[in-house]
Amino acid sequence: MNTFAQEAFLPFDSTTVRHRARSLQALRTFAIWLAFWTFVGLMFLGQDVARRLFVDDPALWREAGFWTMRVVLSAALTLVILWLGTVFALEKRVWVRRIAVHILFSLCFGVARSGLEAVVYSHLSEGWGPDYQWARDTSHAFAVLMIFAFHQALITYWFILIIHTAVRYYEKFQERAEAALRLELNAAELREQVTRAQLGALKMQLQPHFLFNTLNAIMGMVRTGEVQQAERALSRFSDLLRAVLDDMDAQEVTLERELNYLRLYLSIEQMRFSDRLVVHVKADPDLLDAAVPHMALQPVAENAVRHGIGCSVARGAIDVRASRVGSRLRITVKNTGGTARTGPPPGWGIGLTNLRARLNQLYGPEAELRMECIDGCAAVEVIVPYRRLAVAADLSVSMDSVQR
Repeated sequence: MNTFAQEAFLPFDSTTVRHRARSLQALRTFAIWLAFWTFVGLMFLGQDVARRLFVDDPALWREAGFWTMRVVLSAALTLVILWLGTVFALEKRVWVRRIAVHILFSLCFGVARSGLEAVVYSHLSEGWGPDYQWARDTSHAFAVLMIFAFHQALITYWFILIIHTAVRYYEKFQERAEAALRLELNAAELREQVTRAQLGALKMQLQPHFLFNTLNAIMGMVRTGEVQQAERALSRFSDLLRAVLDDMDAQEVTLERELNYLRLYLSIEQMRFSDRLVVHVKADPDLLDAAVPHMALQPVAENAVRHGIGCSVARGAIDVRASRVGSRLRITVKNTGGTARTGPPPGWGIGLTNLRARLNQLYGPEAELRMECIDGCAAVEVIVPYRRLAVAADLSVSMDSVQR
């Protein structure tokens, strides 16, 4: 079929589908109200049957045809009321005008229903017995129904209209609630995307800073003639870089993995400072699967080396401890050596400022970054909420090579 023919048939197909959907909806609505009016008719029929039993009337089911007709007619007329309630919906802005319109419609409905019932009664009342002699003449039946059934028609009209309006308002409320939920979910997704983008930008800022500083340290070994040390440092650096790139897209890693990064980095610094730098790393084995920010400890250790060993010719140490305090994980990096300070070093630098921003993005007020300098010992504490993370695969670099 060519494109023109396809375009010609598409509107017909879609229109047919819409008509079928509306027809099914109308049938469904008619079935629901038919069931309701059947229930009402059975109640009244039961009342008439009980009355005839009480007076010992042999024609127990004489009214069955009468109530059957009223049930079907009421269900059909209900669709008319629902249509009027949809077209002239009771809304806040025009409710006075719409109520006036529906008062007129209800009066017309009462007259129309009485007239329609009179016509039907006059044709079907032959077998209903002497009690329905009044219904055999159409004009007389109409007069009787206007006197005895007109108010029932008014009550029926407003009863159905109120139920229909309540259902419409409930459906609108549900739609608005679903729309609000969708907007909230979209907003949450946008916030998550923004946060992820900010964290990615912070990591991109940190990684070149870390790479340049480490390469500068290795260049220092080359300038001083420590070629073999520089080669070993480059080998360790390639191992560290490969390990970091494996988790490049992760914002969190296990504590064990983060400590392995730290050992690799500090092994390079130990080559640089020969026997002047001693490293101690201690963590409870139960905490090794705790979640920590990726590359969180490297800038802390770099800061410790720069302001500790790098500022002194004396021997110094970097002590790393991880412990759990209540519902939080505390990692302390302490260095000895360098010049004595009575407060934190001036400025936080790119690494620590970056780390503080990442902690705030990931954990909000639940995370902290503290720094203290007492008697020549600088200590930085990274405090994050304790949460277990699925243990990732081991680093591709064996830690035995770090110890050699």
